[in-house]
Amino acid sequence: MAFEFTDSNFEETALAGGVSVVDFWAEWCGPCRLIGPIIDDLATEYEGKATIGKVDVDSNPEISTKYGVRSIPTILFIKDGEVVDKHVGATTKAALTAKLEAQL
Repeated sequence: MAFEFTDSNFEETALAGGVSVVDFWAEWCGPCRLIGPIIDDLATEYEGKATIGKVDVDSNPEISTKYGVRSIPTILFIKDGEVVDKHVGATTKAALTAKLEAQL
């Protein structure tokens, strides 16, 4: 299961070091619902190697604003506290896996 990032835990979890994959989503977003199971699968497959989770943009506006998220789904790849890659829109598991592997 994917980690739930929030405004209050984002800094100490996503930015703490190592690799994080952050999916910005909302319940009402169709493409987000397509990406959700992929994020959950990656969270299971990469447990212990990367922190993979989701941010509900409706409940956590601070993070969304800070990272300029204007379209969802937006997926950020963070390494050692810095955004190193980004994907906007629906995509495949293979594409996300390739981007994640490039950061490990």
